[in-house]
Amino acid sequence: MGKKLGDSEDPLLVSVRSGAADSMPGMMDTILNLGLNDESVQGLINKTQNPRFVRDSYRRFLQMFGDVVLEVPHHDFEHALQSVKDAKGVKLDTELDVADLQKVVSLYKEAIQKATGKEFPSDPRQQLQMSIDAVFGSWNNDRAIIYRRINDIK
Repeated sequence: MGKKLGDSEDPLLVSVRSGAADSMPGMMDTILNLGLNDESVQGLINKTQNPRFVRDSYRRFLQMFGDVVLEVPHHDFEHALQSVKDAKGVKLDTELDVADLQKVVSLYKEAIQKATGKEFPSDPRQQLQMSIDAVFGSWNNDRAIIYRRINDIK
């Protein structure tokens, strides 16, 4: 494909998903759009000519990574998103424009910094390693454990 993880001109985005021997749909965590950062976002905007789509993908990645990998409380992201919608006077995420989504991204990064004491990792290889660890770790989350017990999966 010629794409490279983290490339600022033609970024490769990947998903980190479980691959258990027995199917356990929805039980283990997933990370989508891994590889997005401020530089690759601009490259993707240039490729797609769709800045709203790219900014929305970035905010969704930040939320998923923050929630699953960094264990930032989900409500921190919901509060940030709601504050932007309230300021604009809209009800739906789809009513937010590119500038609004850029504000959401900034607020999400602030939420990550506040909850973890660290900045969001912009290095895609670091994102990848952290995501692999989190997805493997989700084998032991409550829903996966209960699912295996109910379905007699060892």
